[in-house]
Amino acid sequence: MESFKAHLDKFITISDEEFTSVLSFFEVREVKKKQDLILSQEVCRSMFFVVKGCLRKFFVNEKGVEQTTEFAIENWWMTDTFAYERQIKTDFCIQAVEKSIILEINLQTQEELLKKHPVMERYFRMIYQRAYAASERRIRYLYEMTREELYVNFSTLYPWFIQRIPQYLIASFLGFTPEYLSEIRAKLRS
Repeated sequence: MESFKAHLDKFITISDEEFTSVLSFFEVREVKKKQDLILSQEVCRSMFFVVKGCLRKFFVNEKGVEQTTEFAIENWWMTDTFAYERQIKTDFCIQAVEKSIILEINLQTQEELLKKHPVMERYFRMIYQRAYAASERRIRYLYEMTREELYVNFSTLYPWFIQRIPQYLIASFLGFTPEYLSEIRAKLRS
């Protein structure tokens, strides 16, 4: 869990004793590749911090095709924020892309954590701000960029995703078919 402590240290200052207490509010889970953490139409009770591995959030569109909306790798959080904050059913699924180690916390336990360690309020505020800013950027890119530019931008900003994540999931995230992504990649290589 040293990686979680190092991650917290980027945003807040807590002692080793405080960290031990903070960590006690989380459940450590090992999940298998393709294991579902949340299914569509379940109440979203948890948020997940990736210690090791990769998660994805997706929904199934009206054509029955999975549409990936988000990935989370080491030191990233994932949940359906809207459903989690309201403790309602989610329209998303969250699944492990790789064998992963995650920290899980539910809303009630998170509230207890924030009461006991108010400094974590600052941490979560900063995390939410960054996530919101990233979401704003992604929306702008979707409106402004051609599909080819979208792929180039994504592969430039996140080269580690290109190496780790299956191409069909990258295509899903970018709104392409896997075949179209193959065409773009072939065009860029030539």
